[in-house]
Amino acid sequence: MSKIIVSGVGCCLVDMLYNDIDFRSNSLKPCLSVNRGDGGLTPGHLVFREEFEEFCGKPFDTVLREITGGRSHDKINIGGPSIVSLINIAQLVDKNQCEVRFYGRGGNDEPGKYLIDSLGKTPVILGDFKLIAKPTPSTVVLSDPAYENGHGERMFINSIAAAWDYGPENLGNDFFKSDIVVFGGTALVPRIHDNLTSLLGKAKANGCRTVVNTVFDFRSEKSDLCDRWPLGESDDSYSLVDLLITDREEALRLSGERSSDDSIRFFREKNVSSLIITNGSKNISAYSDGRFFTAVDNLEMPVSKKVTDELQTVRGGDTTGCGDNFAGGVIASVVNQFNSGISLPDLREACSRGIVSGGFTCFYLGGTFFEDHPGEKRLKIEPYYEAYRRQIED
Repeated sequence: MSKIIVSGVGCCLVDMLYNDIDFRSNSLKPCLSVNRGDGGLTPGHLVFREEFEEFCGKPFDTVLREITGGRSHDKINIGGPSIVSLINIAQLVDKNQCEVRFYGRGGNDEPGKYLIDSLGKTPVILGDFKLIAKPTPSTVVLSDPAYENGHGERMFINSIAAAWDYGPENLGNDFFKSDIVVFGGTALVPRIHDNLTSLLGKAKANGCRTVVNTVFDFRSEKSDLCDRWPLGESDDSYSLVDLLITDREEALRLSGERSSDDSIRFFREKNVSSLIITNGSKNISAYSDGRFFTAVDNLEMPVSKKVTDELQTVRGGDTTGCGDNFAGGVIASVVNQFNSGISLPDLREACSRGIVSGGFTCFYLGGTFFEDHPGEKRLKIEPYYEAYRRQIED
């Protein structure tokens, strides 16, 4: 059997992580959003650096020093919904049975060189990743592990930078010869995002299975507070998506609805084949119409009890990258089920793998886990998976 090829495009950047930032502190209060899309900070949301500077009325570096007390970041790491999920896929599958590729752009600067060096320490293959004469995309991540009764949350300040230069013309034919193509966090790669309908259509025409995992779309949030967020050139994108993975806030913004149930109904009506909606520490919601996974209606699954119990006593990590690793765990399960001869994967099994992958992220700082040896992460996650299967069976 030939290798399954998974190719991804979308958000890849440098995360600068500041842990133990008290979201209730006096230094942070002036930076908190007052109205949607105003450029201020909101837990769980992303803003652009330029709009944040304008909101605060001060240079970004000045505001950051005030928020952090002038300390340096706790960690620099590979970040972004696309690359983090792809790295997790590559770490959870057999490299003899699956090849994971990434396509994107970085800047020819020190952060860009860090990305190239760090990506070389992961199992992901750089299908088309070049450094150009622009700054490297980056995100300052402010993390409060104590937020929401210890479940933790983050706030993101993003610079799109070199990602503005990556567009459909950069995706060669080899991308569309993949078995699975993953569009991850494309709202932070604007020219890919704005042409998503066409790109999904080309992928489907070439027989690819398509996955979209979303990110908070501050560009659309800022431009129109009343209308739905767009996904490509038109709503035709939805019928071309085999699996859509989004969080509750993003699902509501994409659908224009006010409840999770109504947003699920919207995606069903738009003919999304399968959908997973995450909701932080609360249950995930999912369905499949039977085209990509076996059919299942109104699936709800809890977070991992073993993870949440251990987080009461184990500290040192944060929630950065939980959603990205969740997506990677789901896709890795799909790959492994295909490789075992299953033509229609089981959605419940895929979500189980996603849940423990996302939960395990809370035990280390940043979204990307660097292995000391191949298979290390898979072995570390396995006890959480076994415990989770017992949890949901009980």
